[in-house]
Amino acid sequence: MSFVKYLECANCASRYPADQLQGLCESCSRPLWVKYDFEQIRVRFKRDDLRNREQSMWRYLELLPVVNKDAIVSLGETMTPLFRAPKLGAFLGIKDLWVKDESRLPTGSFKARGMAMAISRAKELGVTSVAVPTAGNAGGAMAAYAAKAGLAAYVLMPHDTPIVNQREAVLYGAKTALVDGLIDDCGRLVREGMKEAGWFDVSTLKEPYRIEGKKTMGLELAEQFDWKLPDAVLYPTGGGTGLIGMWKAFEELAELDWLCSPNRPRMIACQAEGCDPIVRAFEAGERHAERAQDPSTCAAGIRVPIAVGDFMILDAVRESQGVAMRGSEAEIHYWMKQACQLEGLALCPESAVCLSVLAQAVNEGGISKNDRIVLFNTGAAQKYLEVLPDELRQLDSSDKRWWLQLG
Repeated sequence: MSFVKYLECANCASRYPADQLQGLCESCSRPLWVKYDFEQIRVRFKRDDLRNREQSMWRYLELLPVVNKDAIVSLGETMTPLFRAPKLGAFLGIKDLWVKDESRLPTGSFKARGMAMAISRAKELGVTSVAVPTAGNAGGAMAAYAAKAGLAAYVLMPHDTPIVNQREAVLYGAKTALVDGLIDDCGRLVREGMKEAGWFDVSTLKEPYRIEGKKTMGLELAEQFDWKLPDAVLYPTGGGTGLIGMWKAFEELAELDWLCSPNRPRMIACQAEGCDPIVRAFEAGERHAERAQDPSTCAAGIRVPIAVGDFMILDAVRESQGVAMRGSEAEIHYWMKQACQLEGLALCPESAVCLSVLAQAVNEGGISKNDRIVLFNTGAAQKYLEVLPDELRQLDSSDKRWWLQLG
């Protein structure tokens, strides 16, 4: 049973039926929200109902858009762990730092949440082929869930996408092509495929359901903190679905009166200095961002020169009294190593950007040393072979004192 009432444009508020396949708003070509009947949800779904449910993102089924539970396409989307990071926090000068580790999800990243939901609804609504432009983990996640669902899959990615992301999409059986360009160039080719081959586009915010999967990050975070939200959330921001989805989750939990405090976290959108359109728009006081020119960063997942949901990201940041900040490209390797060596947490380069931002925010006084801070690790560091440091030493195995060379 679904409690969805309708779909609504995030920009012009046009409404659409939820039982029909929808992409962007037909009036203004902006993303659609899923709207729920909270009056009915309050009657049918209580916070205590969660106690005996499976430890997965599907435990929140009443707040999700799937109509028939049997239609769920799942690869085991577990609740991800929330680690306290005291040594890393002390290094940064804050007392209460936490890391929510999305790398534990299928295909090694947070993209599994959104693709599980998007593919489930796509199949439920009769889709037979799906396509996505990607610069990182979305392609492999989409390919995996499409394979599980029995859908044809098409993945287009920039030629310099991390090699693991390239090969995993092929491994899952997706028709995969490298494009001489950026992710928005790949998006243009997907739109051509929609017209000529009937693909359904499941790229970021081009359909209404990936955001509902990402929303479960916020639902989990609230539950793991016993329904009292942290002071700030740092999130690596490209297309922004995760940040927008969490803000939607917090609003819906407030609507249900499940939160133990009226305060919601400051949402901090973190971008790399080589690709920072959201930061520039935030600093300029604009609601829409201009396309980044010649974007460059080793954090491939946030190398998004323009986002269709730019205004949704900026609205969430401003409503939360948060900020959009850029992290140093030169510090990405440094912060990856600090997280690994201080806490044993293998942060992806996108999340290392968040640590760079956090260090700045602490130094500038934007974050207090007593604040409860949550940083999201959106993917597994091991998927970024090109970024991992190469500091191996050559040893002569006949030397009985080899350990001295490791010093």
